Amino acid sequence: MGSVGHGRTALRATAATAVSAALVSTGVVGLAPAAEAVPAAAPSVRFVDITGDGGTVLKANVVAPADASATHRYPLVVLPTSWSLPQVEYLAQAEKLADAGYVVLSYNVRGFWQSGGQIEVAGPPDMADASKVIDWALAHTPADPGHIGMAGVSYGAGISLLAAAHDKRIKAVAALSGWADLVDSIYSGRTQHLQALGVLDGLGRLTGRESPELRAMFRNLYSSNLSKEQEMIAWAKKRSPATYLDQLNRNGAAVMLANAWGDTIFNPNEYADFYEKLKVPKRLELRPGDHATAELTGLFGLPNDVWTDTERWLDHYLKGSDNGINREEPVRLKSRSAGGYEGYPDWKSVGATRKKLALEGSTTIHANVDSGADGGIVFLSSILDQVAQLPPMASIPLLPRRWAAVWQSPRYGTGQQVRGTASLHTTLTPTAESGTLVAYLYDVGPLGVGKLVTHAPYTWHGRTPGEAFDVDLDLFSTAYDVPAGHRLALVVDTVDPLYIEHNPSGAQLTFSSPSDDPSYVSVPVREQ
Repeated sequence: MGSVGHGRTALRATAATAVSAALVSTGVVGLAPAAEAVPAAAPSVRFVDITGDGGTVLKANVVAPADASATHRYPLVVLPTSWSLPQVEYLAQAEKLADAGYVVLSYNVRGFWQSGGQIEVAGPPDMADASKVIDWALAHTPADPGHIGMAGVSYGAGISLLAAAHDKRIKAVAALSGWADLVDSIYSGRTQHLQALGVLDGLGRLTGRESPELRAMFRNLYSSNLSKEQEMIAWAKKRSPATYLDQLNRNGAAVMLANAWGDTIFNPNEYADFYEKLKVPKRLELRPGDHATAELTGLFGLPNDVWTDTERWLDHYLKGSDNGINREEPVRLKSRSAGGYEGYPDWKSVGATRKKLALEGSTTIHANVDSGADGGIVFLSSILDQVAQLPPMASIPLLPRRWAAVWQSPRYGTGQQVRGTASLHTTLTPTAESGTLVAYLYDVGPLGVGKLVTHAPYTWHGRTPGEAFDVDLDLFSTAYDVPAGHRLALVVDTVDPLYIEHNPSGAQLTFSSPSDDPSYVSVPVREQ
């Protein structure tokens, strides 16, 4: 298809002429004739077909500067689409980048919408597709082969990181709301993330064509098929940027990672761990929200911090702009409670100071019943927290102690700024060889109402009934401000709608705190 840029230019020119005429006729600009404004030329947009790996046709669009010429080379930015979204997803941001002097190529990943093939979940064909797309852009656009970047949201973020590990031509990456370890995404704490799996599966069936391999993976996860566990883990590792960390470090692409604290698809712990192991120019940004909600307004062309920093990152590492982003603190956090951004030299500095909440005594709970403490609903709960500071809540005094174990701290005389990854250590004695627990950390106000600070699931198999073992569990990383006069509470139960649980009927769990190995929650706090 031909360029639609000329039509947009004509429309802008017509609008500008009409506004000028109206100003003259109403006397706003006085009696002197107004000079007609010269509208800025719009970037050109072309919709194209690109032959990907194995001959698969990928639907794409190319957005180029309005004054692009064959005699000048421009830095290239490639944008793979998110899971289930078409290639027009990035059009608003692509036009902004083109206005700033980039050639932008956005393509619909294989298996979705009009692109050919089947959904491979960022497997080897998707990695090869990214390189084929770059090949095509260098052959058919005025893209500069020495200045190539990739960026994307969610699925596009993961593919961008994987592509940078396999293609040395990529010099900069902005991975927004993506994953580093797919095992940890869908199976953290050895627990299937039921609602997240359901959303991905449903959207995949609705907008794409799942491969037989993917269909088998979903069946195995839903059915808790332990005989296929190692096969599932191997499948996920092949699709995890963390697996190719050495290659990514060797290739040297500058990597910006951005995610939301409440991401119910790809938890923030993945990016934090991955960030610490990167040895390239790097940046980590974490904000309130759920999966891809922090970037959402930018997809509509509205002001957006994530996309602003993405363009700054690309400007510095693809165009050499001295915009200062390389001199800022590389870890940037925004609390879920209020306030602006905080800068840290590295992730370790975020949780450098820790306070322990002792889990004293011995407590037994019964399994199979939701106590009322839970992590909320996929997307909805974290979006409410993002826009209204309303996380999932529970009345801590009313939680039934038959189904939930509860420990509380004394009231804090000063506010506590929780930053980073809280961790649980306890001794557990189950009555069955398999089981699941979910640990929740709450901010408890004077009336006993607890607001969820963080949580995480934990599943075990093959344990000897009646025999104690240690549980060490990292809760999902967060930034939350506990007001003065409040207390923290740890709640543990066995059922949460977000997850598949593995507790046999009638099972019981006993938590204890031996004198030689006391149980506790270690909470990272920011010094004030």
